[in-house]
Amino acid sequence: MKSAWMLVAAALFGVMGVLVKTASPDFSSAELVFYRSVFGLVSIYLIILLRTRTWVASLATRHWQAHIRRAFSGFAALVLFFYAVAHLPLATAVTLNYTAPLFLALLTTLWLGERQTTSLAFAIFLGFVGVVILLRPGMANEDGWALWMGLASGMLAAVAYLNVRALGRLGEPEWRIVFYFALISTLGAAASMLWYGAHWPAPSQMPLLLAIGVTATLAQLAMTRAYRLGNTLVVGSLAYSTVGFSVLYGTLFFHDSLSRQAWGGVGLIVMAGLLATRVSSDQIVHKPE
Repeated sequence: MKSAWMLVAAALFGVMGVLVKTASPDFSSAELVFYRSVFGLVSIYLIILLRTRTWVASLATRHWQAHIRRAFSGFAALVLFFYAVAHLPLATAVTLNYTAPLFLALLTTLWLGERQTTSLAFAIFLGFVGVVILLRPGMANEDGWALWMGLASGMLAAVAYLNVRALGRLGEPEWRIVFYFALISTLGAAASMLWYGAHWPAPSQMPLLLAIGVTATLAQLAMTRAYRLGNTLVVGSLAYSTVGFSVLYGTLFFHDSLSRQAWGGVGLIVMAGLLATRVSSDQIVHKPE
């Protein structure tokens, strides 16, 4: 089944989370974003070069401001997500990042003025009840800041998705959007490293950093293939299997354990995300021309 490519992407995104968490004691979030982004930048540029046979002309755009907005929101979301992965159980960090569809539905209502159905409003409410349940136990300890950063990564990811949609309506191709996201993320992470300091990785650490870039790029390719060839509703639902993989990987590699209350929050957020995905897909499918 073509939609099953999303399962491949989810498994790879989970592996990327494991690698980021493994590398986080030695590298800052900005450093990890840099190594993840620079590999993606080289990869997408080679793809563009092979496709267009031009070095620079195909990258020219009149919508550079929109690209900057999309790239900076995505870059900030990625830094905050990596920070959450470093300081929280893997499943918790991933679940908070996967609140993006809920924030997206909320932002399209508040920001763009789009009217939502009762079902979607219920999904948003259910999801944020799950967020409160998931956040509440950690607010009184050292995890509080990381929990808020994980939630902020989901919100900023939703802003990035809105900017991607705007760029699509402007006629910008996907590969150009991805290129400028990778470019600005690489430059932004490099600037942060220069400002806050960074260290050159040891030869023994290079395979781990390279693996982060490889798994992230392969996951992006698998996800793109799933959305291009598969059923949008099925693919959107299967995306939440990333949470399941993260639970499995977190237990196997880091001996993570969640309280009953945290499990309840995770469950509500996943249920709400699945409902929001189904309702949103139905609106797209049945939208009049």
